[in-house]
Amino acid sequence: MIEKPLADMPASTPCGRTRREFLWEAGGGFVGTALTYMLARDGFFANNANAAAPQIANPLSPKPPHFVSKAKSVIFLFMYGGVSQVDTFDPKPELTKRHGQPIPVQDGDPLKGRNPGTLLASSRRWAKHGKAGIDVSDLFPNVAKVIDDIAVIRSTYGDSFAHGSGLLQMNTGYLRQGFPSLGSWVTYGLGTANSNLPGFVVLLDHRGGPISGPPNWNSGFMPATYQGTQFRTSGDPILHLAPPKSVSTAQQRKTLDLLKTLNELHSQTSDNSNLNARIASYELAFRMQAEAPEAVDLDKESAETKKLYGLDQPKTERFARRCLIARRLVERGVRFVQVYSGGGHNDENWDAHGDVNANHELHCGETDQPIAALLTDLKRRGLLDETLVVWAGEFGRTPTGQNNKGRDHSPRGFTTWMAGGGVKGGQIIGATDDFGYAAVHDKIHVHDLHATMLHLMGLDHERLTYPFGGRDYRLTDTEGKVIKQLLA
Repeated sequence: MIEKPLADMPASTPCGRTRREFLWEAGGGFVGTALTYMLARDGFFANNANAAAPQIANPLSPKPPHFVSKAKSVIFLFMYGGVSQVDTFDPKPELTKRHGQPIPVQDGDPLKGRNPGTLLASSRRWAKHGKAGIDVSDLFPNVAKVIDDIAVIRSTYGDSFAHGSGLLQMNTGYLRQGFPSLGSWVTYGLGTANSNLPGFVVLLDHRGGPISGPPNWNSGFMPATYQGTQFRTSGDPILHLAPPKSVSTAQQRKTLDLLKTLNELHSQTSDNSNLNARIASYELAFRMQAEAPEAVDLDKESAETKKLYGLDQPKTERFARRCLIARRLVERGVRFVQVYSGGGHNDENWDAHGDVNANHELHCGETDQPIAALLTDLKRRGLLDETLVVWAGEFGRTPTGQNNKGRDHSPRGFTTWMAGGGVKGGQIIGATDDFGYAAVHDKIHVHDLHATMLHLMGLDHERLTYPFGGRDYRLTDTEGKVIKQLLA
């Protein structure tokens, strides 16, 4: 048969050739298919080619970072309610000088509509601490002693005056509910180093949780595996974790094996990430029964360690317990631990509308010693270099006074800080204006904080994405830059 040029071939087949040529060229594929089947039947391939029940991988298994980093875990100390920067880490002589005068608020500034009042000078005493001479007020005398390990960021700013949306932005990067939280992104990107404990643990204040509650530590549109797990600080860390006394370990194991088998059979006909997460959660709960109670059991800690944190003092005991448990959890491979100070309403948290001095003396008094002890304890155990410690609230407070004693919400410029985990301590980053109202120099948005936290964990915030609703989402949305000055 004389072959015709391809250009002269009739377009009767998709490949532009005759049916005879198509069968001749495709014939090799049938041989390959048969060979694949025979090799798989003999166990040549690691995964058989024939349909079999899928092996459900643990979504929290350790994963390599995008690049080498020092930090392996995060402890996020969240001061719910909003800490006054001008009374703690950001002294303002001009504010003192112009006490009682109106603040020069511009037209269109949201503060103007909130009846800001006149400038309210801080009544705190200030002193320089550490080798760098960083100003810290008398509200944090113990934290001042470890200031050389801390990078103080005075120019943080966010986008909301309201607690609910401010909390969500600091925790998830977005002002509305439904998005994965910081801990979810970190565990999604890196997994956890201990398969017997959750990758993301939340320790709430004894007064209750923050406004909006679980959406602040939820996994959003990610599988439920990545959401935060609330731990109690005494007794069983999770209610109903232990099985009934009438159910033996062997019986429980058989029940879980049956559930797993049924779920795996169901997963063959559906691609359901929630189902896989449920299987993993059952198995995790079973393993946690032995390890989780031990992780929160402080009886084996030395008397010196308990005293260091302040467990021997009623004022500090509860927050000290949470900080010490946080150290024990990261020591055991938990990837992300969030510790809340403040809960409930009004002066039960840092929301100092009524009397900023009374409010902050209470909450600083509860947290100052435990926070300093946490940094000291991590450092002496060789854990500070691999543990990133973050201190922040949802926003700061105004330099103006409410009833001449309290301060309103202010997201325009406030203080946060980081320590450990590749952070260059003993420095101040950024600045607010002369009154402490708005960030004006080296401004650091919440997205920048998040980008930097991920970077310190070895994750590129632009590459760490999750597909949902037709687009790839990330923690920092379409913004965020790494704070280079903060890196050691």
